[in-house]
Amino acid sequence: MSLEAAQINELHWLMEMLHNIDVGLVVLDRDYNIQIWNGFMENHSGLLPREVKDKNLFSLFDEIPEDWFTRKAESVFLLKNKAFTIWEQRPFLFKFQNYRPITGTADYMYQNTTFIPLMAANGEVSHLCLIIYDVTDNAVHKQDLETANEELALLSQTDGLTKLFNRTHWERCLQAEYKRWVRSQNPSCLVMLDIDHFKKVNDSYGHMVGDEVIRHISGLIREHVRETDVSGRYGGEEFAILLADTTLENAYVFAERLRATVEKSIVKYNDIDLQYTISVGVAQIVPAIQTYEAWIECADAALYQSKEGGRNKITLYPKQ
Repeated sequence: MSLEAAQINELHWLMEMLHNIDVGLVVLDRDYNIQIWNGFMENHSGLLPREVKDKNLFSLFDEIPEDWFTRKAESVFLLKNKAFTIWEQRPFLFKFQNYRPITGTADYMYQNTTFIPLMAANGEVSHLCLIIYDVTDNAVHKQDLETANEELALLSQTDGLTKLFNRTHWERCLQAEYKRWVRSQNPSCLVMLDIDHFKKVNDSYGHMVGDEVIRHISGLIREHVRETDVSGRYGGEEFAILLADTTLENAYVFAERLRATVEKSIVKYNDIDLQYTISVGVAQIVPAIQTYEAWIECADAALYQSKEGGRNKITLYPKQ
């Protein structure tokens, strides 16, 4: 085989390889007209190389932001250095459908793209080569992992039965609010409430009904609190609600509305209709309270007074 024939064969093999590699290969001239369009691009776009040859990139693919793309490309032409874009910055360059069965949850192909300067014989960059990588599997897996971690973080803060915050999390929030109060002195209140005669509910109807009562009061708490309030389960049938930027008078209005709603409600479980009440203690943070633990103790002491005073009532700290 002559040298010329061998070189022709090598060129043919090279072109075959570039056409069939499992990445997108696009070459653009200085006016962003397409010069090379390999098999990957043909398969995913549905456009043959002869259909895109000498056509302007932006006229064919309007999903590509022209201003952004030209700024990035011009830096490659000028500096003669590679540039990159990854899916976290821009999900895709070409809006190709995702056909992978494993990552079927993604509507479109996630892509990483490399911009490569192609120099002419005179040393000037005459063309731009785009290498498009399908990274859908990696992107979807990373998104799934982030979602799972977010859900795990939420579960670690949440009480399983009530779906309110667990004691560890809301105490951390209470501690943060106490530190904020030390700086700002804005009024804030802690509400502690307890289901009256809850042991009798369990003894008379069983723990399944008792759990339903706990879920019921948890739902009412969620309905009454603001988005900025922090509500959680203190333990057993006792709950805590942090009302930031709230005076004692307004906290009482909140507590009374919740107490009255509970008193009028009926819990239904199979053929059982059950009514119950709650006792409430409300403590506003004041200079005499030196720690967030002492704040809890004041609200708990007010709650105890409500219990001792006949239940189904509200006690305030400091007393009005």
